[in-house]
Amino acid sequence: MESELKNQLEGWGLKKPERPLVIAGPCSAETREQTMSTAKQLKEMGIEIFRAGIWKPRTRPNQFEGVGAEGLEWLRSIRSELGMKVATEVGNVKHVYEALRNGVDIIWIGARTTANPFAVQEIADSLRGVDIPVLVKNPVNPDLNLWIGAIERLAGAGISRVGAIHRGFTTYDKTRYRNVPQWQLPIELREKMPEIPLLCDPSHMGGSRELILELSQKALDLNYDGLIIESHCNPVEAKSDKEQQVTPAELDIILKNLTIRSVETENSLLMITLDDLRQKIDLCDNKLLSLLEERMSVVQKIGRYKKENRITIFQPSRWSDVVKSAVTKGREHHLSDELVINLFKAIHQESINNQTKILNN
Repeated sequence: MESELKNQLEGWGLKKPERPLVIAGPCSAETREQTMSTAKQLKEMGIEIFRAGIWKPRTRPNQFEGVGAEGLEWLRSIRSELGMKVATEVGNVKHVYEALRNGVDIIWIGARTTANPFAVQEIADSLRGVDIPVLVKNPVNPDLNLWIGAIERLAGAGISRVGAIHRGFTTYDKTRYRNVPQWQLPIELREKMPEIPLLCDPSHMGGSRELILELSQKALDLNYDGLIIESHCNPVEAKSDKEQQVTPAELDIILKNLTIRSVETENSLLMITLDDLRQKIDLCDNKLLSLLEERMSVVQKIGRYKKENRITIFQPSRWSDVVKSAVTKGREHHLSDELVINLFKAIHQESINNQTKILNN
């Protein structure tokens, strides 16, 4: 499947054999000079695909929402003068027609649009009979079926070259990321749709240029097929998302510091060692499941006592104490706060589910 995936990407003209696919360019095309200057610098460092936002969906009005169709003329100049492929985001049928009319090579559907099945279907229908790669960003919320559904709608319209972009998910919790990665969701996407090329958008995920290298490396370590990174010739003057954009020179340093790892190895001794370690992990997993079963049996006993004594299921102070204690002990065992909190949230929810059944039986 890996070789098929590589051949598919090379058929798109999207991947060089010596490194993963990289799509780069500014968050927004702002002026002809800014767009062309950025493109020239990226071209000089070997980037073949230039991205720029033409229409920018903003959460609130009276913000910069892109230059509109005028910017497509700038992309067309980059395509003809520099020989680069050009890509942009579309949010409705009108955007699709304008992009195709101006020779855009690749389009992507943004996170807000992916969350709207009606909008995705309209875009898919407008692309019937068109041979163009379409990339689908994950929806704003962590809904895997919504992401898969958008891809299936495009495939159902006869679009054969469809890829996915992982840009992270919105959360109310305060984290170091603008959009929390939740890596398990794109991993599940790849398990369900292994033929779909998968790219990472570390710019929107991190929301900070300082996190781009770390997130890009993580994506490559998880065998993603490429990266889509925002690069601006003068990020401090950018009209949108200036904190997450890097100059082409900074991007060059990031890419040179990435470690490219192989999926397979011919080292038989290494494979034997890995198999041995994986067996140990399987044993640990079995112990974890046994402990969880034991814990849930205690939870059910508590549920019966609560039912007999008319006590509510959720005890906020008890839950707060459990989390604080678990985080403290987790640090002693070299476990991240994120892992411990997410693990105990899942266990707590399952405990609530168990006790709810008992109280309502």
